Amino acid sequence: MAELLLEILSEEIPARMQTRAADDLKRLICDGLKKAGLDFDSANSYVTPRRLTLVVDGLPTETPDISEERRGPKTDAPEKAVQGFLGSVGLTLGDLEKRETDKGEFYFAKIEKKGQKTADLLVGLIEGAMQGLPWPKSMRWAGHTVRWVRPMQGIVCVFDGGVVPVSFGPIEAGNKTQAHRFLTDAIVEVKDFDDYKKALETGHVLIDPLERRAAIKGDADALAAKAGLKMIDDPALLDEVAGLVEWPVALMGSIDDEFMDVPPEVLTTTMRKNQKYFALEDKKGNLAPNFIVVANKETPDGGAAIVAGNERVLRARLADAKFFWDQDQKKKLEEYLPQLTDITFHAKLGTVAEKMERVGQAAVELSGEVGADKKLISRAAKLAKADLVTGMVIEFPDLQGIMGRYYALEDKETPEVATAIAEHYSPLGPSDECPTAPVSVAVALADKIDTLVGFWAIDEKPTGSKDPYALRRAALGVIRLIVENELRCNLDELFIRAWNLGDYGGEWHLINDDFRVFLRERIKIHLKGKGVRPDLISAVFARPEQNDICDILARVNALTTFIETEGGLDLLTAYKRADNILRIEEKKDKVTYDQEVDAAVLDQAEELEMHKGLTLVTDAMSQNLADEDYAGAMSWLASLRMPVDDFFDEVTVNCEDATLRVNRLRLLSQIRTTMNQVADFSQIEGGER
Repeated sequence: MAELLLEILSEEIPARMQTRAADDLKRLICDGLKKAGLDFDSANSYVTPRRLTLVVDGLPTETPDISEERRGPKTDAPEKAVQGFLGSVGLTLGDLEKRETDKGEFYFAKIEKKGQKTADLLVGLIEGAMQGLPWPKSMRWAGHTVRWVRPMQGIVCVFDGGVVPVSFGPIEAGNKTQAHRFLTDAIVEVKDFDDYKKALETGHVLIDPLERRAAIKGDADALAAKAGLKMIDDPALLDEVAGLVEWPVALMGSIDDEFMDVPPEVLTTTMRKNQKYFALEDKKGNLAPNFIVVANKETPDGGAAIVAGNERVLRARLADAKFFWDQDQKKKLEEYLPQLTDITFHAKLGTVAEKMERVGQAAVELSGEVGADKKLISRAAKLAKADLVTGMVIEFPDLQGIMGRYYALEDKETPEVATAIAEHYSPLGPSDECPTAPVSVAVALADKIDTLVGFWAIDEKPTGSKDPYALRRAALGVIRLIVENELRCNLDELFIRAWNLGDYGGEWHLINDDFRVFLRERIKIHLKGKGVRPDLISAVFARPEQNDICDILARVNALTTFIETEGGLDLLTAYKRADNILRIEEKKDKVTYDQEVDAAVLDQAEELEMHKGLTLVTDAMSQNLADEDYAGAMSWLASLRMPVDDFFDEVTVNCEDATLRVNRLRLLSQIRTTMNQVADFSQIEGGER
């Protein structure tokens, strides 16, 4: 068995493209190996800003000889058919064998294929993979016709110690590569992967992004700890910086005191977005006047010049941020509102000012559901998007809402209003914190509902993987706001209200069915994300229309607990048995048996007992269901286990007496109807015995 090592050296690959490129290279080559009949033990890809590396271990040096037998046409088939078969197998008529089968006499061909050298197969396979690598963006360079993400500088391709003569445009593969472009002029001669990895590390290149990531975090944490500080956790930035350097060197710089009165979010956004610096905090959790910068080289002065240069650049950046901070506060937040009339929310939905007028009215009408003061809700909705036209947010859009909160507090707005301005965009995703403050919840909910209804009104719905207006995210936001704040809202009423406020014309019910399907799918996705079994979700949603998300969640939770008990499983089994009998008999008789049971016809003790139990449970459950006490309703259902078991053990449903048979089928229908008041048990998996 042998090893294949491939390295493609180029100018710097954008960090956002690196991981995908390494995975794609591995996938394309491994798929090619499998298609060529080349098995291997393992394959691993690595990436740095300048190189893509793949190592495949356990490859055979040649493919095995293959002997296969192929049946051809019948011996009395037309000449054209026989010649066609001969052409497909590359043999003559004399090479074929005649053989009698149960379907007649046929020609058979025995085909022998000699194995090929793996090295010969690798050339076309690797070149094809390189040409097929799906870069988001690629370029030609120096007049060459081939395309790569950045100008290519070299290829290393070594198999079993020898060079594989791969070429890509003007570049021909060899067994030599460059180490770090700034720290050494060394040329690394490659024998195998272990030798390659060690030699590059000696040449100040860490090819494994996970090793670079760990080195950055370890060194940065050590620097911060030495200064009595802590690096603010930022996994995404850590991944990005690991894709910017081949030899990470963490250094600490300082922030001038004059900038420390600017909101910390402004400082961290400036450092993160523009400079890729890591922010630090002190033991109290306050932003520290320091930052971590990761250089791509070691210097004789210990990085002093690098730190000074980065401090100078950051000083200029923060001076701009402080300018916006100071300038924005020369006007009250409310004074920015007229400018919202110049911002188009959507050509068919009006301006941001018009949208927030609708949101304000809808949010106020939610005051009862959320338990908040109408005046505070109205004020928060009015100011919610005023910061969009401030200098700071125009420069740093990620700070929308956050800056509005700071400016509102500077204007002496109430804390509830200021908080709602910052939180009304949330939750932005499944991991984002969901607002809980009543005023924030009202504005956030109204804003998202207005967006959903508006885009549905102009027929701009999500299709397949396309969702340009993030409507799926908005729907999940609505669901989380309602569920996590335990709001008792009728969804139809909320959306009808938004539809009427938008004055879209027509009737909401004309598009409601389509929207209901969309929203129900979002609820299902939310529940699945919480680990709820899909069949239990289906059981609840199979009931007549549900418009209260909290009610849906309560039913699912109660059903989940009930079905995991022994009694619940036994009752499910009984339900499935009753349901199966009913479906068969109703189909055969072409009638339904959902009429009331005739107590006077009941004959055996077991059916009398079951009817008594069903009557008791139905009456008791009605109060539980009215109180939305689904756990209590499930407890009553559990009490049916014994009488139902006895019924099936002792009573013949399809008896010869037609009157008894009909009444007993009605009794089974009553079991089904009683249990289906909570959920459709036919949708639940299991229970078949």
